[in-house]
Amino acid sequence: MPNYNPGLHKLLTLQVAANELLTSTQKFIDFAKQTIQNFNLEIVGISHHTFDQGGYTVAICLKESHICIHTWPEFKQLTLDIYLCNYLNDNSQKVEDLGAVFKDFFKAEVLNETNVRR
Repeated sequence: MPNYNPGLHKLLTLQVAANELLTSTQKFIDFAKQTIQNFNLEIVGISHHTFDQGGYTVAICLKESHICIHTWPEFKQLTLDIYLCNYLNDNSQKVEDLGAVFKDFFKAEVLNETNVRR
């Protein structure tokens, strides 16, 4: 039986100058949906919550795994979790590319970046 390497799991903590992007749940969801479509990934569900202070949590379940975000506008930060797994293809480059697209969207500075090879 061949070895199985499920994929790359990227965890990011980002500093963001524009608070509007940390408080606009729908703007993030709309951008994420378009981005996911551009990467030929398949959404199977989205769950979200906007907090009283304006931050939000969004979990996007993908056929290939997930993208999750948690924002803290009071600290101008967010955490982003991107994981794509596929038993037929190595999606590691897609994870790297998705991370770059989301960093650009938020015009963010990386505070912490961890890559976990599953």
